[in-house]
Amino acid sequence: MYAITIREPGGPEALEWAEVPDPVPAAGEVLVEVAATAVNRADLLQRQGHYPPPPGASEYLGLECSGTIAELGEGVSGWQVGDEVCALLAGGGYAEKVTIPAGQLLPVPAEVELIAAAGLPEVACTVWANVVMYGKLGEGDVFLVHGGAGGIGTHAIQMAKALGATVAVTAGSAARLESCGQLGADILINYREQDFVEELKKVGGADVILDNMGASYLDKNISALAMDGRLVNIGMQGGVKAELNIGKLMAKRASVYSAGLRARTLEEKAAIVTDVRERLWPLVEQGSVKPIVGQVFPLAEAADAHRALEDGTVFGKILLAAKG
Repeated sequence: MYAITIREPGGPEALEWAEVPDPVPAAGEVLVEVAATAVNRADLLQRQGHYPPPPGASEYLGLECSGTIAELGEGVSGWQVGDEVCALLAGGGYAEKVTIPAGQLLPVPAEVELIAAAGLPEVACTVWANVVMYGKLGEGDVFLVHGGAGGIGTHAIQMAKALGATVAVTAGSAARLESCGQLGADILINYREQDFVEELKKVGGADVILDNMGASYLDKNISALAMDGRLVNIGMQGGVKAELNIGKLMAKRASVYSAGLRARTLEEKAAIVTDVRERLWPLVEQGSVKPIVGQVFPLAEAADAHRALEDGTVFGKILLAAKG
């Protein structure tokens, strides 16, 4: 088979389309012929040498995919060869075939095309695990998501609206904010021109904040929280070290939680996937939450897809189609 390999850590030019050995499913795994995968910011970090895969995971990029089951490993039940699936991965999506623990498989939702389904698992599991399973977002809550125009943001807007929340987003242009509004966002904040803390104060603060910036937004995020608010951090685009004002946090009885998804155990990931399938997938099936695909590149042109993500001009997810 062919896969995208990393010649050496560096820029997009370090990515190469190369012939590699076919993977073989172990017990409890399935082999999937990949239809498409998606580009995530973690892929950019791994390409640069800053985010190695966890022990035992594929060395290839790609944290999610869609495709067709080609082979079942020993002990796998509930799935059949030929089933169309999408899946959460610890790596390996940038390839024509990938082995996947059966507990990380999801059926392709009705009315969602197989290629588009590749943009669902990583955002769905990340947002659901952090915002709902941990953050307890529910009907009537105020929810702020930073970077509303990206893959995480476009999914989080729809999910939060489907759960009955008031949704605030930040983005860097009027056009991108308008697109967020079309997905259901209620409060549109241009971070280049507006102070999101002041905008959230108008509605009593945010009950849950989903943050991808990290250090640079820590103090302002706490200021933007409502009483008993939950700040959930999933990224470090704004740095890794900041001063935490415990007094401000305590005064709001607030919490700060930071968690990744990739390094969780197989059991933890399976539990998240199960909850997503039971509680989120029905919202996808009925069309309340849809994959927002901004651009599709051939898998062999992954370098161009990485440049597109780095440019920050694509609204929604960037996908890589394995064929065509």
